[in-house]
Amino acid sequence: METTHTFDYVIVGGGSAGAAVAARLSEDPQVTVGLIEAGPTDADKDVILTLNRWMELLESGYDWDYPIEKQEHGNSFMRHARAKVLGGCSSHNSCIAFWAPREDLDEWENTFGATGWGSEHTFPLFTKLETNEDDGPLHGKNGPVHLMNVPPNDPAGVALLNAAEQAGIPRVTFNTGETVINGANFFQVNRLPDGTRSSSSVSYLHPILDRPNLTILTDTWVRELDFDGDDCVGVRVVTGAFGRTTRISARQEVIVSAGAINTPQLLMLSGIGPKKHLLEHGIDVRVDSPGVGENLADHPEGVIAWEAKQPMAEESTQWWEIGIFTPTQAGLDRPDLMMHFGTVPFDMHTLRQGYPTSENTFCLTPNVTHAKSRGTVRLRSRDYRDKPLVDPRYFTDAEGHDMRVMIAGIRKAREIVAQDAMSAWAGRELFPGSDVQTDEELEDYIVRTHNTVYHPVGTCKMGQDDGSPLDPQLRVKGVNRLRVVDASAMPEITTVNPNITVMMMGEKCAELIQSGQ
Repeated sequence: METTHTFDYVIVGGGSAGAAVAARLSEDPQVTVGLIEAGPTDADKDVILTLNRWMELLESGYDWDYPIEKQEHGNSFMRHARAKVLGGCSSHNSCIAFWAPREDLDEWENTFGATGWGSEHTFPLFTKLETNEDDGPLHGKNGPVHLMNVPPNDPAGVALLNAAEQAGIPRVTFNTGETVINGANFFQVNRLPDGTRSSSSVSYLHPILDRPNLTILTDTWVRELDFDGDDCVGVRVVTGAFGRTTRISARQEVIVSAGAINTPQLLMLSGIGPKKHLLEHGIDVRVDSPGVGENLADHPEGVIAWEAKQPMAEESTQWWEIGIFTPTQAGLDRPDLMMHFGTVPFDMHTLRQGYPTSENTFCLTPNVTHAKSRGTVRLRSRDYRDKPLVDPRYFTDAEGHDMRVMIAGIRKAREIVAQDAMSAWAGRELFPGSDVQTDEELEDYIVRTHNTVYHPVGTCKMGQDDGSPLDPQLRVKGVNRLRVVDASAMPEITTVNPNITVMMMGEKCAELIQSGQ
């Protein structure tokens, strides 16, 4: 097999973490880095770079667009959008920018055995990666990723925050280092002043595209990892689905950053995964690692929408500008409920179920911050071109926690919108409708119509137990010279939108490699 390139480090996936790793490792001019991305570049694509066009990317040619398996207690029509473009999901999402709460990261370290990932070690990396328009002792001013406050230009959004205050949820400031358990405000987003998204590609890669020791290979699909004994020595790639396979060699390490769906798929295609499953597909077992493809966690999202009495805003930073956090029970150290406020029709799962819609609407989307249901990613076949089997198993946790929080979220959304501050905006409730009131009725509605916030994580988690495929240094157990860094490595989902945390993980991975760990 022809070897077309040789680098010190080969990074598989130019997404949220992969771009950060590539930029940081290539700061050393003595190190050569090859960054491989299956999708195209984003550099010349306005639909990707312009943040408020992000919803046009769903189910587009820049989306792997993974269907999910039939759900036993959830919406089987749902699809998982995963970006197929340089920058990964940071080139595809709404750029809601959150530091992970301190409690999340401390739990990674103290409960899940991810030594070195507590807030003491990771908060400085958030500071390092950001240029934040807010001041404060934790905020960075010289990092590659630009965070701005969404301006309070939407009058419906301002009214909603007033209503939240009337319902006992005060205005707060996000990303101060203090965990918001009960509070609401306009988001921070990673966006440049001209409306360009500050994705990992725009932030980390665009400024260094001419760096001589960094090679970015787009439209190049990694089909398998290449090994010499227990050492990962490169990758096998194709250009196009039916291209000839060639080899890219790594002198030092391969770092897989393909995301929570594609990373476990690639590991399993390369013989690292649950032994029985690999043998079923005729794949030689290199490492029997039962945790690969397990532990799939996500933020399931419900929706409740109203017809607006006044015309909704026709311009927006990204159409989902406000976040609301609130607990559904006392004594929590983190909120178990979050909502996003959307100012566009969001009927992608309700219209087919017969609910009314309108062109002039607003909605709240309650989501479960720490859902307890766990799903899987499995191979459909040994063919790398086949989309994997994604089964989130929504609302299947034995104790019913996820559904309880979601039902409480629908009721809390109604309570907020019923306040006087929203009386000039809130018309009839379109879905689920004011006649849907009991727990049983709300559960039926949620099961048929819920969506996801597109936050799959945990399918190749780090930790010290046998069910964790990675150690806390992100090294794949059972082989050498192979690491994983992306949302799949999270041992538990973050309370908040996780994208900035994934960039932080890329920063951490680069530091681990540079320090010889």
